[in-house]
This record gives sequence, C-alpha cells and structure tokens, in this order.
Amino acid sequence: MIKNVIFDIGNVLVGFDWGEYIMDMFDDEKTCLAVRDALFGSDFWNELDRGVLSRAEMLEGFAKRAPGYEREIETAFDAVGRAFSDRAYAVPLIDELKDRGFRVLYLSNYSRHVMAANPEAISFTKRMDGGVFSCEVQLIKPDPRIYKAICDKYGLVPEECVFIDDNEANIKAAEAFGMSAVHFKDYEQARSELENVLKS
Repeated sequence: MIKNVIFDIGNVLVGFDWGEYIMDMFDDEKTCLAVRDALFGSDFWNELDRGVLSRAEMLEGFAKRAPGYEREIETAFDAVGRAFSDRAYAVPLIDELKDRGFRVLYLSNYSRHVMAANPEAISFTKRMDGGVFSCEVQLIKPDPRIYKAICDKYGLVPEECVFIDDNEANIKAAEAFGMSAVHFKDYEQARSELENVLKS
C-alpha cells in the first residue's frame, strides 16, 4: 500500500525554462547560445546541485565552456531565478494528497544558489511533510544513495512510496530502489497514472 508521495520539483511542481530566460536577457543570439550552452549544455550544472563547489569554482567551470563570455555567464547565473514559473496545480495537489492521508515529500536536485535566487518558487515546500534537496546531502539523482537518504531521514519503506519525476533515469533509479514511480510528462497524464498507483 502506498503511504508516501514523493515529488521532484523542477518541471513537476514548478516550471523551469532555462532556455527562454537566457534568450530574453541578451540581444545577440550568439551570446544567448554561448551562455545557455555554458550553463546548461553539460553535466557540470550537476555539481551546483550537488553543493560541493563554491560560487567562484562554478563560474570558473562555466566560463571554460564559453571563453570570452565570463561577464554574461555571471549575469545569467545570478538571474537564474527568472527561469522559474508557478504551476497552478501544485499547492492544490499537495493539499489534496495530504487531506487524503498521504505523506507528501520532495526529492529534488536543487542548489542553494537557485534557492536563494528565487525562494518564492519553492514556498509550497512549507506545506509538505519534508524532503531532501541534493545540496543538503551532496548527492544527486539518479544516485541510489539519495533515495536511501530520504528513506533514512523519514523512516520510509520504499515499497510504500511513489515517486514522480520528469527525468526517466531518475524514475528507473527509484524503481530499482523499490519505489513505485510515475514519469511526469504533463499534469493530466501524471495525475492519472498517480491515481492508478494510489488505488493499486
């Protein structure tokens, strides 16, 4: 029986469009593409979510991917909060699941820098029963240790959990750990699949 619903955050409970906000920041398309690829075009962003490098180390790493755009990269990095948008269903969904008796938590690759850039974007986490951010445990999905971390922290049994994420690798890792999982593609699809899991 499922007792716990665990949500990813980015592109599930909030919108995160890193491409659009950068395209709106700079007039020159070449600059936009260089900055976008430097910040988001490799796995280096994962180190930000892991929470192991300083701001200076992150900026240096991004700059190596686009020499000559150091100033623009820093500007975009500091403005990353603009990439987030509310999803109107998030709070009602959280409240409804809690009213139905489910424990509602989050498990998200999320950095302290992004939290500080737009704290309001994740204000709904205060309504949840807790969770784990990657930067807190210096682990990122799909590392199985991060699924163990949330289970250990809250005394969860994997088989009593359903995990919702937009990343297929993260979904497969959750299933391998013993959780049920829903691959989020859009709200209606995910909500329907979630209900099927909750009723099974």
